[in-house]
This record gives sequence, C-alpha cells and structure tokens, in this order.
Amino acid sequence: MIQRFWQYVNNHFRKQIKTLRPDNALEFEYGPYADFFSKHGIIYQTSCVDRPQQNGRVERKHKHVLEISRALRFQAALPLHFWGDCVFPAVYIINRLPLSVLHNKTPFELLLKECRTHDQMRTFGCLAMASNPSRSHDKFDSRGVPCVFLG
Repeated sequence: MIQRFWQYVNNHFRKQIKTLRPDNALEFEYGPYADFFSKHGIIYQTSCVDRPQQNGRVERKHKHVLEISRALRFQAALPLHFWGDCVFPAVYIINRLPLSVLHNKTPFELLLKECRTHDQMRTFGCLAMASNPSRSHDKFDSRGVPCVFLG
C-alpha cells in the first residue's frame, strides 16, 4: 500500500516522500517496508506510545475532519451508521476551502495547479432522485426513486 501511494505521489505530483512518521506503527520498521524506505531514501520516524501531542498537526486535522463530518451528519439528520459516508464529503469540502495560511488559495488549487469553481457542489443530505429503470404502465407514474444525496 505504501509503495502504491509513493508511486502515485511521484507520478501525479512529481514529488518525493521524504519522511514517514506513523503513529508508532512498528510493522513499518522491519521487513519489506524498511527495505523500501532505505531504497528510496525515506526517513522513518516513530512517535512515543500514547503521546498524540507528538503528532499535533495530524491530530488537529483529524479533529477538524471529524467535526465537519459530524456537522454534515447532523445537518442531514442521518443515522450514526452513515458516519463513513460523511467523511469523504467533509474532506472534499475542506480541500476546497480557501485558507489564509495559503494566501486565500485552496489546498486543491495548490496541489493540482488549477482553480475550480464551486458550481459542481451540491448540498449534502438533500433530496436526490435516482432513475427507476423499471417501466411503469402509466405515463404519469413516478420515474424516479427519492433518495438522500451523500456525495
């Protein structure tokens, strides 16, 4: 999985991964991963056990994603088992919000070097109609099935 991610970053963004700092994941320290890191000059660092403060930036971003996901779930009045369906749109929204740290540019803009409008965005949890492929006998019957838009 790490090898695929490394290849994706390298091919799409022409960037190299310099350092990997997982949350004390010891499976990366030995075996094929260690050989891969060594071969590609990736520095592997571990954090102390039970010290999330060492990963402060990641922990804050994780909290931000969870807060946006939670807000989307509450706004759409979805049951808890749809929490995973709220995370992807939350990350999508976060990556398209301008940040003062980035001089009012979006992370999406900086990474892909293109500016996109927000025309394609839809309201999470709104009514959506799915096409009903079955033919009805009456031309005035409903041809769509009401659904909730999840992204």
